[in-house]
Amino acid sequence: MFKIGLAEDDQKIAALIKTGLEEYGYEITSIPDGQQALEIFNANHFDLVILDIMMPGLNGIAVCRQLRTANKSISILMLSALGAIDDKVTGLNSGADDYLVKPFHFKELLARIEALLRRHQPLATKIDEQILSYDDITLNIYSKEVQRAGTPITLTAKEFTLLELFLRNPNRLLSRQYIAENAWDINFDTGTNVIDVYINFLRNKIEKGFDKKLIHTKINMGYILK
Repeated sequence: MFKIGLAEDDQKIAALIKTGLEEYGYEITSIPDGQQALEIFNANHFDLVILDIMMPGLNGIAVCRQLRTANKSISILMLSALGAIDDKVTGLNSGADDYLVKPFHFKELLARIEALLRRHQPLATKIDEQILSYDDITLNIYSKEVQRAGTPITLTAKEFTLLELFLRNPNRLLSRQYIAENAWDINFDTGTNVIDVYINFLRNKIEKGFDKKLIHTKINMGYILK
């Protein structure tokens, strides 16, 4: 599960972002003050932080600069009602990876978060990471063998890729767009039902004959392994 820090003093906006992202399986820590946010972000692990610019304590620009100095790898998304080119340049030059102008659509915020996490959290396995597992299912990256409760399961290449994607993101809701970009070519047409068809193929192989279902559907949102 990815951990996201949210520094936003507008409690209504913060609540909407927190609730929305939690529905997609992210763990959110929300802080309304810039100085407090910087202390919490530096003291704890976060995969990504979202910074509002206008905050009490330290503003988002100052938080971003200090956070980037201390942590070169963390993803930083800046939010602001300031949409002029100079404002965006200032935000990006302070160390932010992306800059989103308020008001924004939640789908765009989600897409930008997923893009940043893909950039900084690539799917490629580490050299010593050979086995992925969840509950009673295991997947061997190198031998391409899959087992559930000790029973071998034969998957096609695409089904294997889908299962690997789910095993790398347990308890996280994956949108169809995210699945399309990571299991198919990035230009894959998400208007088709190919993703749903292949996930049904995968379900039939890893769930048939077992009492516990692993891949669950969130209508109009995506799929989750839990």
